[in-house]
Amino acid sequence: MRLFMLVLMAVLIAGCSGESIKQTRDREKKSAQLHTELAGMYYQRNQMAIALSEVDVALKANPSYAPAYNMGGLIHMALHEDRQAEESFLQSLRIDSMYSEAHNNYGWFLCQRGRVQESLVQFTTAVKNPLYATPELAYLNAGICAQKEGKNLEAQDYMLNALHARPGMPQALLEMARLKFAMGDFQGAQKYFARFADGIGAENLTAEQLWLGIRIARKVGDRNTEASYTLNLRGRYPDSPEAQLLSHGE
Repeated sequence: MRLFMLVLMAVLIAGCSGESIKQTRDREKKSAQLHTELAGMYYQRNQMAIALSEVDVALKANPSYAPAYNMGGLIHMALHEDRQAEESFLQSLRIDSMYSEAHNNYGWFLCQRGRVQESLVQFTTAVKNPLYATPELAYLNAGICAQKEGKNLEAQDYMLNALHARPGMPQALLEMARLKFAMGDFQGAQKYFARFADGIGAENLTAEQLWLGIRIARKVGDRNTEASYTLNLRGRYPDSPEAQLLSHGE
């Protein structure tokens, strides 16, 4: 009987200990998640020092929390601390090789640093994960980076994949318009730009976007649209570089 009680107590102690460890791990993960989210908030506000301190707190709570390293990579990238940025992205992917957000962000880092071929590998890896919630972002980034290398047809495929994943995606429509214009397909550029402008509203177009719309309209001979965008550009952005180009007849 005494032996039975000892065994029972050992089992109960082990069970309680197991629950305690699980509770501790859950608390550490929640803390890491919270501070990573706070880091993201400060990052969006361009308060990079506070954002980095929140990443540090997150990693102290859970040194194996991949999103915290990913967030650190974005912050270091914004600060042009390239070595720290790359190491942070790589560490995130060492912890979770299927973490598509980190693949996408690391790919964008590589693209911005002129390492386009390496970036395309990261974007392609990101979209292979069927659980990736926003594959259109990786496809769009891949398209932008491929175009930088002059790979227009490859860029077009990526953009179309972005629009397939998220039909009507404004940034993908705009990039397709730019790409078609660069390729000399002005009718195609007009089609994508019109969809983009209709989606966000002509009153929300930036000076750069209006200037693109004007140039496309000129190429296809659409005088009404050209006049409308010209009036919009001169009225809303009279001091912009694009308005100056327009005034000089370019």
